[in-house]
Amino acid sequence: MVGLDADGELCFTAGVATLDPALLPPRQIAPPDGEIFEIAPARQAVMTTLCDRLLKCHGTALVIDYGHMVSGFGDTLQAVLAHEYDPPLAHPGMADLTSHVDFENLARTALAAGVHVNGCMYQGDFLIGLGIEDRAASLGRGKDELTQGEIVKAVERLAGAGEGRMGELFKVMAISSPAVALPPFKGAN
Repeated sequence: MVGLDADGELCFTAGVATLDPALLPPRQIAPPDGEIFEIAPARQAVMTTLCDRLLKCHGTALVIDYGHMVSGFGDTLQAVLAHEYDPPLAHPGMADLTSHVDFENLARTALAAGVHVNGCMYQGDFLIGLGIEDRAASLGRGKDELTQGEIVKAVERLAGAGEGRMGELFKVMAISSPAVALPPFKGAN
């Protein structure tokens, strides 16, 4: 929960509610006291609604966001203000709050709803599989050197790995109605 500290500043604090241990990811050893585990019932509800729609319409959906492929413990709540990291409670109402998506939990939710999970992979692998490099070459053909350099930088930002790049930070998961037969993504986990 969010409360006030001794100086009247916003702070995180323990509430009276408890978490059902069945919601925690499986672990060999119990987590230490104070370990953080994030759960997002609203995100699961959105996934369930999406799955219901896919089952009725026999469709496929791509879920693309940043997060982790394996459920775990740790704090992923973060805030962004003016395109920079900001402490989550520093500027309420001014900074955007976000957290990493737990793709493993979304996959379990989709499977429980009767939807097929076609795989989860890095955004970079997904975009390369779709042909981002060929598309970039086509866009840059006949263009000046500056424009070609901007296209290369954009591809590196979207599909590359490492600091400031989205290729491994963002994940892509495809889910579909069992009535839709899709080949698995090349390189999917």
